[in-house]
Amino acid sequence: MRPTPAKRPPVAATPMAFVQAMLRAYAAQEKSPNKALEFAQITPVQAKKLNTRITAMQMERISSFAMHELNDESLGCLSRPLPWGTYGMLVRASLTSPTLGVALKRWCRHHSLMSDDIELSVQERDGKAHIRLRELKDLGEQREFGVLSILRNLYGVACWLIDSRITLEQVRFAFEAPAHSAMYPLMFQGPVQFGNSKWDGALSKDQPATEEAFCISELVMNASYLNLPLRRDEAALQRMLETALTLTVMQYRKDRLLLTQVKQTLAMHPQDTHSAEDLAPLLNLSPRSLHRQLKEEGTSLQVLKDEVRRERAIELLQRTRKPIKQVAESAGFQNEKSFIRAFKQWTGQTPAAFRDVRQSSGKAPM
Repeated sequence: MRPTPAKRPPVAATPMAFVQAMLRAYAAQEKSPNKALEFAQITPVQAKKLNTRITAMQMERISSFAMHELNDESLGCLSRPLPWGTYGMLVRASLTSPTLGVALKRWCRHHSLMSDDIELSVQERDGKAHIRLRELKDLGEQREFGVLSILRNLYGVACWLIDSRITLEQVRFAFEAPAHSAMYPLMFQGPVQFGNSKWDGALSKDQPATEEAFCISELVMNASYLNLPLRRDEAALQRMLETALTLTVMQYRKDRLLLTQVKQTLAMHPQDTHSAEDLAPLLNLSPRSLHRQLKEEGTSLQVLKDEVRRERAIELLQRTRKPIKQVAESAGFQNEKSFIRAFKQWTGQTPAAFRDVRQSSGKAPM
């Protein structure tokens, strides 16, 4: 018999800086954090070491304990405390929404009723959805932890509502990169950018960039996510609230929009997406991740390429008089011979014969 492999110890990846932000919240209320540290198995000496890390479980335990003990789910990041249960109430108020977009807009609107330190919004522009956090006041020492926590919570809830991983195309923070910036892409599953020197800071197309506008942090995703229906109900909410903080560390493997995104990208770039190495960067994925996620969806890149190419080829043969060579190129084939061979496998006919049949049936191409 093979020996049972030893269990790997949990990875300590969460910066101690986040714990220190909670300790500042305790200090602001003139309360001792010792019980919270003990519950998370963090010694006071360890808590003072800036460059150390804790596990996700320790982070979950100290966050939960602190939120209850301080009765503040913002953990001192906002000038007005958010009593325990506030974020559960926000989820419940959004749960009856028909789509994720409506749910997120409700969340942002209701959050503004509880805090005037920040403004949350959902904007759509050029096929992208921008979930934005605008700082209206100086958040002081709690700035990084506050902005990070609120956006990560909102991102986690969004994934939970549609039961899907949401691939972020860009994550932008208005503050400079902290010493533990390498942790950010693990929390947001997308490319992360810090500081204001590389983006324009405009609030909208009609509003010019101002110094104030640089206090905006945002998550950018494909706007199609906003159209996805919610997949949760009240019973699921009750179960989730029992361990709600796991949303801040949970990683969804399945992306319900992935197949749509792959097919759209293949259709938009037929000559530039012949392999996973060509396609994956356009989706902000590695080739390995792309293959793995498609396998989890029960399909493959080749299957999707065939579907997109077949649909495009049939459309062109039915509606145009383009030469077969041009049809092949437009459908994403590198040469006419491989297109003819593939088309015969799909339909049992050559492209020319398929077009002749359509002409003879009275549906001549334009």
